[in-house]
Amino acid sequence: MATKLNESAFDFAKRLVKDGRYVIDDRDAWSEHRPSSQDENAYLEEHGFREYGKWYLGIEDEEPVDTKAHYKFPYGDFAKIHRCGVISAESRAAQRKYDDIESAAAHLHGMLDGVK
Repeated sequence: MATKLNESAFDFAKRLVKDGRYVIDDRDAWSEHRPSSQDENAYLEEHGFREYGKWYLGIEDEEPVDTKAHYKFPYGDFAKIHRCGVISAESRAAQRKYDDIESAAAHLHGMLDGVK
């Protein structure tokens, strides 16, 4: 399976930072801040997969677009980008050697640290 950078999500995340829609939180806060499965389902029901996908830096191209399995590396709570989510995505992408996702997350991490 091939996981690659979701370019539209990366562009969306950069816009969120520029628009001030971010949370500067501690690196270990993601387990508390990441959306629950119920939150994901509610967002999906209201907005659909196209909008849902904007909140995930990675896409699994061998999974159908209209499934949660298609989207990897979440970074926000469907309202704001979270520094802890970006750091988590950056770290997990590095571990799995997804260089494009790691690089995008590092860029976002730098943007967020620049506004601290």
